[in-house]
Amino acid sequence: MEKALGKTPKYVVNISDQQRDMMLGHGRIPPQAIDLEEVVLGAIMIEKDALTSVIDILQPEVFYKDAHQRIFEAIQQLFSKSEPIDILTVTSELRLNGHLELVGGPYFISQLTNRVVSAANIEFHTRILIQKYIQREMIRISSEIIKDAYEDTTDIFDLLDKAESQLFAINESNLRGSLASMSDLVQLAIKEIEAAKDSTQTLRGVGSGYTDLDKVTQGWQKSDLIILAARPGMGKTALALNMARNAAVIHDKAVAFFTLEMSAIQLVTRLISAETGFPSEKLRQGHLALYEWQQLVTGVSMLTNAKMIIDDTPQLTVFELRAKCRRLKQQHDIQIVFIDYLQMMRSGSDHKGNREQEISIISRSIKSLAKELNIPIVALSQLSRQVEQRAGSKKPMLSDLRESGAIEQDADLVLFIYRPEYYGLTEDENNDNLKGLALLEIAKHRNGQLATVELTFKGEITKFEERAQTRSLIGGRRTAAIPPKTQTMPSKMNKDLDDGFDTPPDKDQELPPF
Repeated sequence: MEKALGKTPKYVVNISDQQRDMMLGHGRIPPQAIDLEEVVLGAIMIEKDALTSVIDILQPEVFYKDAHQRIFEAIQQLFSKSEPIDILTVTSELRLNGHLELVGGPYFISQLTNRVVSAANIEFHTRILIQKYIQREMIRISSEIIKDAYEDTTDIFDLLDKAESQLFAINESNLRGSLASMSDLVQLAIKEIEAAKDSTQTLRGVGSGYTDLDKVTQGWQKSDLIILAARPGMGKTALALNMARNAAVIHDKAVAFFTLEMSAIQLVTRLISAETGFPSEKLRQGHLALYEWQQLVTGVSMLTNAKMIIDDTPQLTVFELRAKCRRLKQQHDIQIVFIDYLQMMRSGSDHKGNREQEISIISRSIKSLAKELNIPIVALSQLSRQVEQRAGSKKPMLSDLRESGAIEQDADLVLFIYRPEYYGLTEDENNDNLKGLALLEIAKHRNGQLATVELTFKGEITKFEERAQTRSLIGGRRTAAIPPKTQTMPSKMNKDLDDGFDTPPDKDQELPPF
């Protein structure tokens, strides 16, 4: 090793085989701070409160020197047993573990306390050690990726997943937020309350565009994870799109929409259908008369200027989602994120077919992303088939969330879509009309009350609208909303047109410019 490195520094002793490989591979000593490692260990053994301030962020692998790792492991064991920590107890614990001579004996441990007289700066020193550790981990991961990339038998997509998961693991385990005192937090809370009092806006969060829903939630709140769940065909994507459109168009918020199930063009076609009132099938076929083309151009003008970004990356991983959202937050200051849908995402790591564990990691990661960016994230989720097999009411429950109870745990709000018409119910026990009725059940609300909100679903244009005479009862029974009787009147515009106005325009007919 001395020939490969030239002159070996005096501190490079008791290092692991992995660290030695890193040194030999790059010809340089990995980032380290041996002096600070000795200072931190010494401070922990001379002051009883020193460990308390760093125990939540300091792990044995943070130390570069193998002997220091073993000493800190002994300190952790003493801490877990609620025993005092000093030179004598640490020496005794190492002796019990059979590691005392490996670390250099009692004399080496006693020398650690000679390097420090106070533990006043232990947190600052620990942060430096963590930075060095992250640098070493990045070098190690990069070295492994370089080595695997040269192998012809390596699957490139497996290599990408491995790189993503390892880098994400470093971020999750080491980049922690700092603690805040109660006085600082109270002041921040008071400032937010004052800002809400002085604000001219009626909502504190990002509005959904549905009055009764916003009355209950006060809009989607910062750092919240909102789960919108339903059985296939209930209209999850349609409702999420409507909410995203309302946030972008009505409330002028920058919105990011990640679709894993549909393409971006399909989503935009749905948006155009809901905006103009033309059925999606008619738009796909292009059977529009000249006046309908004019209506189309006029109808999509607001969508054209909306601050809405759609990403249709297939099999999106948590690592990719985090990277994309960070970039969008920095470049476009996005205020809310929609994900369609959660079960189609991947964690980016191998769980050997344990899908429930993978969904738990995805759910927890999305919640941490919402907190990190301080924005609400609306994630769509499938429900299990238990709903269909249940006798009586088919209304979903929290236990129906598919593949993981962690979704229910991590979510701040859980909303279910229930349409009686989906199960062939067109009238209730009072003979009230249920056609088009969509119930939005708030089954979990961490910072508010539960409620049932009535909406109207228009399947031909995949759009949810405010329901006439809607009543959202908190803590009580829903009173069925009876839609008003309507009469369709022909448009006067049609008097001057031929009966075949649904046929596509002639090739020579000039269409209005977009």
